[in-house]
Parts: sequence; structure tokens; C-alpha cells
Amino acid sequence: MTTEGSKRKLSAILSADVKEYSRLMSQDERGTIRTLTAYKEAMSMLIQEYKGRVVDSPGDNLLAEFGSVVDGVNCAVEIQRELAERNAELPPARQMEFRIGINLGDVVEEAGRIYGDGVNIAARIESLAEGGGICISGTAYDQVESKLGLEYEYLGEQEVKNVAKPVRVYRVLSFPGAAAHRVIQARSVTERKWLKVAIALAAVLVLGVAAVLIWNFYLRPAPPAVEVASVEKMAFPLPDKPSIAVLPFVNMSGDPEQEYFSDGMTEDLITELSKMSGLFVIARNSVFTYKGKPVKVQQVAEELGVRYVLEGSVRRAGDKVRISAQLIDATKGGHLWAERYDGKMGDVFALQDKITQKIVDALAVKLTPTEQEQLARKDTDDITASQAFLQGREHYLRLTPYDFAKAYSYYRKAIELDPVYWRAYGGLALLYWKSSQLGELYRGLDVSYLEARLQPREYLKMAMKDRSSLAHLVASEKNLLRRQYEEAIADAKQAIALDPNDPSCYESFGWTLIMAGKPEEAVDFIKKAMRLDPHNPARYLYLLGLAHFAMGQLEEAVTSIEKACRVNPDHLGMEATLAAAYAHLGLHQRARAALDNYRKGWFGPLTLREVMYFYPFKDSEVGDRFADGLLKAGLPGKSSGYYKIYEENKLSGEEIKELVFGRTTTGITPWAGQPWWIERTNDGKATHRQYPFHKDDLEEIGMWGSGARTFAINYDSGKSWIEGDLLCSQWETVYEGLKYCAPVFRNPEGTHEMKDEYVKITDFGIIPFSPVH
Repeated sequence: MTTEGSKRKLSAILSADVKEYSRLMSQDERGTIRTLTAYKEAMSMLIQEYKGRVVDSPGDNLLAEFGSVVDGVNCAVEIQRELAERNAELPPARQMEFRIGINLGDVVEEAGRIYGDGVNIAARIESLAEGGGICISGTAYDQVESKLGLEYEYLGEQEVKNVAKPVRVYRVLSFPGAAAHRVIQARSVTERKWLKVAIALAAVLVLGVAAVLIWNFYLRPAPPAVEVASVEKMAFPLPDKPSIAVLPFVNMSGDPEQEYFSDGMTEDLITELSKMSGLFVIARNSVFTYKGKPVKVQQVAEELGVRYVLEGSVRRAGDKVRISAQLIDATKGGHLWAERYDGKMGDVFALQDKITQKIVDALAVKLTPTEQEQLARKDTDDITASQAFLQGREHYLRLTPYDFAKAYSYYRKAIELDPVYWRAYGGLALLYWKSSQLGELYRGLDVSYLEARLQPREYLKMAMKDRSSLAHLVASEKNLLRRQYEEAIADAKQAIALDPNDPSCYESFGWTLIMAGKPEEAVDFIKKAMRLDPHNPARYLYLLGLAHFAMGQLEEAVTSIEKACRVNPDHLGMEATLAAAYAHLGLHQRARAALDNYRKGWFGPLTLREVMYFYPFKDSEVGDRFADGLLKAGLPGKSSGYYKIYEENKLSGEEIKELVFGRTTTGITPWAGQPWWIERTNDGKATHRQYPFHKDDLEEIGMWGSGARTFAINYDSGKSWIEGDLLCSQWETVYEGLKYCAPVFRNPEGTHEMKDEYVKITDFGIIPFSPVH
């Protein structure tokens, strides 16, 4: 063996083979191969669960390695328990028992294989074990002696083949398989008639006791202990309620395409637990930073500041699914429970419910009547629709035009499979809304920019039938851009009430409060979001910086946003606030650089008017400070270059009625410069006239396509009415016949010549207009 490309390391080696394999093969070759294949598959799954890897698996042998002896011995115990359960279902002559040996030693790794005395000793120790038993070397014993709560029998120093020095060997006793071994030994003694009748009767008694032990421990084994997390070392103080992190479930299917299924299982459990006000649940983004990494429960608990950790695995094969889960008290190192659930794909929702209920019971969580109702209610009963939604969600989170297109197709498939799957409508509403907010993403949907702005309203209307936190978050953001602050706050509060552990709800509420002129109140909610999602701090640090900016604390704003940019330099939109703050502090070079970075993420010409549309400050002083800072940073224009959409300029319903009913209003479409006129009678009948667009003009502004016919017209009819302080309209052709309502504001710097004395704010932007004199 060459040493080129090889490396030495210390590993825990597990070696296993089948007792009496030749006999089994001679009696039933096909059946033995079938059983061996199934048993090896089960062993491989458990090895992966305990953070090991299978190195080789020839014939009836299996070789695996672990980074920790504790993990290796725990895995061996679980393997023997699992195989003992399976053997109980087979005739005695067909039962297949593995012998396992474990050693801690130096090995050489080359091309994924391992060699050396460390491997040889494990194999020799394995031969000393009984069928269904475990033997470990002295080096392994020294690592686990007082850590696992197991019992060991010292077998002395053993001379083993091809090893120069004797090896200390220990037999592992106190696990379910060990009790079975004693039964086997007692039976064999009786068969050889070595004992008298009295001893045989005693053996019967032992059998009875052993049977009780097998019943209790096979079916409800005490899972192995874990290392204890230190409360003093935790990155955050423990919450005043049970706190839990749900680690990403391991995909045991061997098929990377099933990752969405195991990830979806994790997300669903987090979503269900998050709805419970009596729990503190770490967010998806933070727990998924551990995905695919060999982390310990102790580490997770200390880094996230939680007491309990749920970990598990999912294996899907055709229509069958197996879910394994265990809940660990990291501060005590003990398992509250560990279960394995087998079923068919149609049983997945019921299996998830069992896991959720187990957690609720174990942590003694008190549910409110609303929470009990939510726990009992499912978004859909169609597992295929649920899978489509999970696949759509996975693509949505990648935030690319291609993935937005894929997400759309999966969400639509989910709705086709279950037309009352309201969560899928919420996914579509969010998809369209974000696509219209984050630049070029809408192009992945193959729709016009205007359609991307309009469509969320219809999907949101459907999503609201379920009153989910997701639907209320989209509604809150839409209301905020329309400067309907009280409505935006109400929706954000409702989102938190429905999902009190979702950091997105607190983040959205923080943003809403900043824009609504309450930045001091926003800080606590932003910090709450960060505590729930500690490994994803960029967005929350930015919002803290924006709150400081709104409070006039510019240096604090810069410090927080700079940190956010270091944590996630690809985060969209942070540089605008940073540029404004830099400029006010006289740091003009930094301000220009920040503005240039912000401009790179913009999807069209960067104007003050466009930027300020997405920063709906209610407080005119804060809005003017923000706009003035951008101008000082080098944004072209002047302070009159944006609409002063502030509370003092808002029209009441009566003022709107007096302004537009029985009159003609005119304006110029902002995105294309085309003039239009609307005539309204006193009873609300309305006509709309507009110069037609040319196809080339529409293509240039990205609106040629399904939405083009809504503009290439000369005349349209419809109706208008007042709802509260909103002007509502609906046209037969314009805007696809959708009803839309908009608040109306005076534009103090507008003129009749520019046709912008007033503005109305719709889902698709700000529309300036003037009455015809």
C-alpha cells in the first residue's frame, strides 16, 4: 500500500460479522441473503444516525468508523437491540445474530478505506463476542467506562492473531441483547444435562425474569446518554419556558432527491411547535445551519441557548416511511423519550402528530383552546399536495428567477391536487409579492412586472380563508406600502398571535413599527426575532440599524448595519440606509460606495422617488432625513423629487369623494409616460381613456405579455366607490378586471401642469393625478 494520498488518524472502529453464517447459507441461501441484506441496511441506517460511516461491507462482514467511541458503542447497542427485535419475528433456526467488536486505535485512510492495527484489533475482538453480543478493547473501554450507564465484564488480556501484544477485552452486559444471551446460555447448559433438576428449575426462574427484562427493555429501551450542556456556557440565557431546537432530520433514503422530504418533515414539526405560546422554538434558518454536520447535542444547546433538542431521521422507500426521533434534555444528558414510527406515506401526518404530541406531553406544555384547534387542524389531507408544497418552498428559499419559476409550478400543482389548500395560496401570494419587491425575480414567473404586483391580492384573498401567519404577513406588508399603518400593525400582531415563535412575524412587526413612527417599540421585537433565529442575524441587525436611524442615532445605525453587511454581504437593500447615515455623518466616500452597491441590486434606473416608495415612513422628519441622506450620498435629484406621502397630507373619504366624483381627473402613467383621463359620475359610474401603447414601448418596460392587453386600449368602463378613507375602482379590462382600493394624498409640491397635485397608492405603485379644471 502506498502512502501517497493517505493520512493517519485516530478512529473508533466497529467490526461485525454473522454467527454461524455458513450454516444459515447451507440451509436457505436465498432467505439468508434476503435477511442479511435487510439487516445490513438497518445497521447502515443506525451507523449514519450515530454519525458514523460504513467503510466496507463484504459478505457477512461490516466495517464502520466513528469519530467518537461513545457514538460507536451507543450505535452497537442500538444495532443489537434492533436486530434482537427483528430476530424475535423469525423461527429460531433462521435467526441471524451479529457479533460486534469495537476498538479505538490508529488507522491509515486511503481512498475512503482504512487499514492498520486499529482495524485488525477490532476484527479480532469481534470474534470473541457471542452472537448478538458486543466486545470492546481496553482503549475503547477507557473512553466510555463512566459515560454510558452500561455494565461491562472484564475478560482479561487476550492473545489475538497478528497482534504482537495481548489486548484488554471487555464484554458489554447491560443492554437488552445481554439478557437474551444469558437465556441462551442457560438453555444450552440444560440441554447438556450439566445441572441437576433443582438448578434446572432455577434456570426456569431465570428465564422468567429474563423474559420480563426483555419485555421491558426491548420495547422501551433506555436510550444512551449524551454529554451534558452547561447553562453557564450558553450563548443566551435560557427562556422562562421550555426551549427546544429541532435539528434537521437525516435523510436515510440514500436518494438525494428525498432531501426535500426530510427537510419538510423538520419544517412541519417546527411550524407546528412554533404555534404554541408555551414553548420557545428556534427558527428553521438557524437549525438548518447544522444540516449535514457532525454536531453534538451539547454544542447545539449551548450555541442556541435551549434546554431540549429533538433529533431524528426519515427513511422513505416507495410507499413506506420510517421516522425515528428522540427528545433530549441537554442540561441533564438524558433522553425524555425515543421512538421509531413505521407506516405508509399516507400515515405521515398522523406520525408527525404523534411526535408533536409526545413533545407536548414530555414538556408539560399547556395549550390554549386556539392552539389545540390549530394542532388538530391540518392544512391538507393530501400527502401528494403537501409534498408539492414542500418542493415549492425549497425552491422559493433559494431566491433566484429560475427557482421562483419552479416554486410557482409546485405551488400550482399543490392547489390542483387540493383546491382548498390555503397554505399553498399563501405561498403563491408571498412568491408574487417578493418577486415584485426584489427586482428581477419576477421574470422567472414569465409575467409582466405589473401582473406580479397585482396577482398577490387574489392569492391573498384565498389564503386568508385559513388566517395563517403567512397570509397576515403578506397583508401587513401590502398595507404598509399603501401607508395604511394601523391595518399593517393589526395584521402583524395577528401573525404573531398565530405563530408566536416565528421570527419572520417579529421581524415584520419591527419593520412595520419603524415605518409607522414607533422605532423605540420596534427594538424589542427585532431582538426577539434575533433570539429565535440566532444564526441568521443580518436582517435583524439591519433593522436595528434602521430603528436607530429613525431615532436620529446615526452612529449606532452605522455600527449595526456595518455588522449586518459583514455577516451577509449579499443581503439585498441594506446599503441605502447605510449610505444615508454615512452622508449625514460626513463620510461622503463611504456614502458613495454604499450607494453604488445598493444601485447594483436595483432592477431599473435608481431614482429618489422609486427608493422612497419602498420606505413608507409615516414621520415626515424621518422620511426627509432619509431622502436628504441619499441625495448627499450622490443620488441624482433634489428634495422635491419624491412624493411627500405623510399623514398630514392624507385625504378622508369625504374629501376623496368631493375631489373625484362628478369630475374628470387626469394623470401620466409613471412607468411609461402615457396620459390618461377618468370621468366619474356622482353615482360612481366611470370611464377610462388612455393613449394606446405601442408593442415596442411595452417590451422596453418589461410589460409585454399576458398583462399587455390591459394597457393597449383607448377606452374602458367601470365603477368607483368609497370604502372608509379609500378610493376603490374596478374596470372591465384595465388591471385584469380586479377590484383595487387606494388611499389618496395631497402632493404639496405637485402642479397642475405636471398632473401630480394628488397621488393614490395602489398595489402596483404610486399614481399621480390632478382634477381637470
